[in-house]
Amino acid sequence: MKYIDLIFENKTIVVLFWVILILSLLKPWLFVNGILIGSLYALGSIGLSLIYGNLKFANMAHGDFMTLSSYVALALLLFFFPNSDQSASVGPFTFKYELLIVIPFTVVFIGFLAVLFDKLIYKKLRDFGAAPAAIALTSLGLAVGLRGVIQFIWGTDSTRFPRESKLFWDLPFKIKIPPDMFFCAIVAFLIAITFYFVLFKTKLGKAIRATSDNPDLARITGINTERIILYIWFIGGVLAATSGILISMQQAIITPVMGWKILIPLFAAVIVGGIGNPIGALMGGLLIGVTGEIATGWINPSYKPAVYFIVLLIVLLLRPNGILGSKGRQF
Repeated sequence: MKYIDLIFENKTIVVLFWVILILSLLKPWLFVNGILIGSLYALGSIGLSLIYGNLKFANMAHGDFMTLSSYVALALLLFFFPNSDQSASVGPFTFKYELLIVIPFTVVFIGFLAVLFDKLIYKKLRDFGAAPAAIALTSLGLAVGLRGVIQFIWGTDSTRFPRESKLFWDLPFKIKIPPDMFFCAIVAFLIAITFYFVLFKTKLGKAIRATSDNPDLARITGINTERIILYIWFIGGVLAATSGILISMQQAIITPVMGWKILIPLFAAVIVGGIGNPIGALMGGLLIGVTGEIATGWINPSYKPAVYFIVLLIVLLLRPNGILGSKGRQF
C-alpha cells in the first residue's frame, strides 16, 4: 500500500494516470499490448537499475548484452538442433521446444560473461578510483565493441528465429494477443517476482541492499562487497539476457542494433520509476510500454521514442527523483 500512497500523493501524477486510463478505455487493445510489452521493458530495466543502484553508473552496454544473448541463443539452437525449423512448436506458441532448452544455458553464459567483464575492466577502474562518468563511458565503449563482434560474426542483416505461423487470440473489445507475447509477459512477471523475493527475503538480497546503501559500513559488518558486486553483475546479466531473448521471441527477429534501440525505453523506465528502486523500475517499464503503445493509436509508431521522452520529462518535472525514487525502498 505504501507504494500506492507514494504514487498518488502528487495530484498531477493522479491526473496523468487518469489521462492514460481514459485513453486506454478508448483503445483497450493498445493498453493490453502496452502491458505485455511493458513487462519485457520492466524486466530489462530492473537489471539496469540494479547495476546503477549498487555501482552508481549507467551501464551503456546493457542493451548490447541483450542483443548478444539473442544471437547466442539462436547460434546454440542452430548448432545443437539444426533441424529445429522442422520440429513442432510449443502448444499455441510459434517457437520450438528446442529453444526452451538452449535459453537457460544462454542466460547463465551471459551472466558469467558480465562477471568476467567486471573482473577484467570495471574492477580495475574501481581500484583506480575512476569517476562514475568515466566508468559509464567505458561501458559505452564496451557496447560498441560488443556490437562490432556481433556484426563480425553474424553480419549486419536481420536474422529470424525458426517459428510457425499461429493465429492471434481473439478477446472482447477488439483485443488480439499474439500467443508468444502473452507467454513472454508471463515469464517476465514471474522472473520479476522471483527477483523481488531474492532481493527482500534472502540474506543475499540483504547484503546487496547493504552494499548499495553504504559499502564501507557493509564491509565493516563482514560483508564481502567485492563478491556481492560479482553477484550483482551475474544477476544483471541474467536479467538482461532473459529480457533480450524474450523480446526476440516476441518479435521473431533480431538485428545487431536491437539493443541500442531497446536501451532508450529501458533508461526511460529506470528514471521514471526512480533510479535504484526495483518496484519503480517495474512500474516505469509498464508505464513506458503502455504510453508508447497507446500513442500509436494517434501517431506514427516511429515516434514512440519521442513519447518515451515526453513521459520522462513530465514525470521528472513533477517528481525529480522519479515516481518512487526518493521515498520508495531502494536496492
